[in-house]
Amino acid sequence: MEQLEKVYELSLLYDFYGNLLSERKKQIFNDYILNDLSLAEVAENEGISRQGVHDAVKNCEKSLEMYEEALHLAQKYKTASKICDEIEEIAKNIGGPQGDRIAELIKEIRKNGI
Repeated sequence: MEQLEKVYELSLLYDFYGNLLSERKKQIFNDYILNDLSLAEVAENEGISRQGVHDAVKNCEKSLEMYEEALHLAQKYKTASKICDEIEEIAKNIGGPQGDRIAELIKEIRKNGI
């Protein structure tokens, strides 16, 4: 389970900061972390050693974590998402037109950025 959580966290960071990585690093990260290819498969695709892939992935992880440490976008996203979940639950309990309107607004918020 720990590995799955790490992949989730890395993919979330990648969603926010992936475009800040070089194209080559993005490709390596995508193949190894998101597409679940082995080091050997990525190395063959990229024409580098498995150690080179490993080093590139670790470098990407550090870069993504550094961006998050500076900007906190992923943490803000998680917090906002939890708040939206809570508001949705309250809207269900309210019911009626007001509850329906609140639920619609939360759907709109999620559609446009959360």
